[in-house]
Formats: sequence, structure tokens, C-alpha cells
Amino acid sequence: MYTSNPYNTYKQNSVNMASKERLLLMLLDGSVKYTKIARTAIQEKDMAKAHKELVRVQDIFLELMVTMDKSAGKYMEELYNLYDFIKNELGRANIKKDVKIIDNILPIIEEIRDIWYETDKKIKTGK
Repeated sequence: MYTSNPYNTYKQNSVNMASKERLLLMLLDGSVKYTKIARTAIQEKDMAKAHKELVRVQDIFLELMVTMDKSAGKYMEELYNLYDFIKNELGRANIKKDVKIIDNILPIIEEIRDIWYETDKKIKTGK
């Protein structure tokens, strides 16, 4: 217990205490971060690291898909399909170790993250 890393303890507590909205934002921040790490790993010919990070991001989008309330209407169905598209493109990038695929999909991931941040801000401020 005394040898544990305080930062890791803090991170774990942050996740455990986070609201659903905050968890969503954390997952999306992670998806951007790990996609960028995978891109760099491919450029540096570290294929094992690229694979690990791309699978991590695929897992994030799979989690978002699994936990989605698809009964909420057409918007959620379209969002589900977008997440599925991203997950499949990340899989294709992983198989081919192709930075171009990542370059095409990363802006979409960033835009989704930014939209959720904007939505969260509007909900909190009522604007």
C-alpha cells in the first residue's frame, strides 16, 4: 500500500467517482490520445505498440456502442453507426498499419470528442 503510485491512485479514484458524463469525456479524450500514440508508433515502426493502442481505441468505441441507449431514436442509431464505422476503420488501420487511414479517422474522433464537450458545457450552463 505504501509503495503504490499516488498518481495511479488518484487516476483510479477519478474514474471511480466520475459521473456518466465525465466518464464519456474521459473515454473520448483517451481515444484521441491513444490514436495519436498509435499513429506515432506506426511511423516509428513499433508495430506492437501501434497494435496495442489501436485495439485500445477500438475497445473504447465498442464500449460506447454497448452502453448506448439505442431506443432513444434515430440520432442514437446514427451515432451507433458512426462509432461502428470508426471501430472498423481503426481495425483496418491496424491490419494495414496505415497512417493514412488514421489521418482520415482521427479528425472524426476529435470532432466527436469536441461535440460531447460542447454538449456537456451547454447542459451545465443551460446555454
